[in-house]
Amino acid sequence: MNKYKNLMLNTMILAVGTFGSKILAMFLTRLYTTYMGADILGTKELIETTANFLIPIFTFAISESVIRYGLDKDFDNKQVFSTAMSVQFFGMIIMVLLSPILSVIPFIKGYTTLLVIYVIVSSLRQTCSLFVRSIGHMKLYAADGILATLSLFLFNIFFISYLDLGLKGFMFSIIASDLCSVIFISLTTKLWKYFSIKAADKDITRIMLRFSIPMIPTSIMWIITGFSDRIFIKYLPGPEGEVGDTAAGLYTAASRLPNLISMVSTVFFQAWNMSSISEYGSKGIGKFYEKVFGAYQSVMFIASAGIIILVEPLSRILLNYNKHPEYALAVNYTPVLILSVLMMCFNMFLSSVYTAAEKTKNSFWTSLIVTVLNIILNVFLIRYYGVHGAVATTFVSYIVCYIIRIIDTRRYIYFKVNHIYTAVNIVSLLVLAVLQVILPDSKTIYLILIALFIVAINFRAVISTAKNILSRKKG
Repeated sequence: MNKYKNLMLNTMILAVGTFGSKILAMFLTRLYTTYMGADILGTKELIETTANFLIPIFTFAISESVIRYGLDKDFDNKQVFSTAMSVQFFGMIIMVLLSPILSVIPFIKGYTTLLVIYVIVSSLRQTCSLFVRSIGHMKLYAADGILATLSLFLFNIFFISYLDLGLKGFMFSIIASDLCSVIFISLTTKLWKYFSIKAADKDITRIMLRFSIPMIPTSIMWIITGFSDRIFIKYLPGPEGEVGDTAAGLYTAASRLPNLISMVSTVFFQAWNMSSISEYGSKGIGKFYEKVFGAYQSVMFIASAGIIILVEPLSRILLNYNKHPEYALAVNYTPVLILSVLMMCFNMFLSSVYTAAEKTKNSFWTSLIVTVLNIILNVFLIRYYGVHGAVATTFVSYIVCYIIRIIDTRRYIYFKVNHIYTAVNIVSLLVLAVLQVILPDSKTIYLILIALFIVAINFRAVISTAKNILSRKKG
């Protein structure tokens, strides 16, 4: 099959599941901002981030190896899954033994047991779902995405809205939803047939861990980059109203709308990651990357422009201003955060080169530079500019990461990139974002003109890739 068509087919299948699940997840934001004030919402985000921080540590990021070697025809699927599950079980035992240490953290105190269960069930679901995707059950993977989010939505209504359990209700919902997902995947694919202690091969374990272990600090550092923003806003001194619990909650609320950009990217990236691994080493791989990355950038630039223009009405839909009026301030931080997420998405695309080429150490050191820069800038800028300082820090950090990776990754797979085109788009979007925040209501005409300019310069790349997809030629 034409590799462009194969990429598009996988993207469309994943889109059905991902868009359905993400749209339901967006409605959850409305639920959270109805039943949680900005201070509680900030704590919820910290607990959720802590769980995401712990998962790669105590699973040895083995799920990264599942998708990499599950797609590799030189590896036996049963050995890959059995090895991954054995490593994960070992890590979970260590976490349970060390869990009393977690209760020392102020915002986790009282939630330690639930957090441990949360991490265990979520990591199990992550490994199972990625394995199912790697062995070709794309439609099942998409269906599970919808069912998991639908169950999460219903559990949240029950535990938070009906039982009024607040943060504990949120954690109960995550645990119950992920557990239902694991049961669904296991029953539909008879997943137990792929697991055997005897199939957990030592050589396979070494190969998988050699690939996944460098991804642990990489995953952690990306989490720290976002985590440090909220921690520093919550605890550092700064301008009145721009730091503290409420300010941290506003930053969290402002981060919700940019997730629309992440949603568009996630659908594509899941399919792209499979294609980049499958096509690695094939003839014309550089040209493949060039065309796909160009079209991907164009779509993301256009989508970002659209969301920045609609930031105010979309924020009103997602955030409950009536119940908690303070959420209306979040719109001041959202436009530049949209650009930050855009750059993060480009960095994720470039990380696929490291995954395909098995150069995960490079992913680590590029992430390390960004994390250190993010922490340093946060310490200085939040003291003087509060939430705006954190927003600026995130954007600058991701720009730096992009510059480093666009140079480094092309040492392994060379593909042409139009740097002037990229720079013009980013500057145009930055101007659009700043105007959205600082100008009065008369800004509409300026926003529309800039957005039309962005659409005009990106339209051609999208059409060009569409022709490749529709072409009957192979390659």
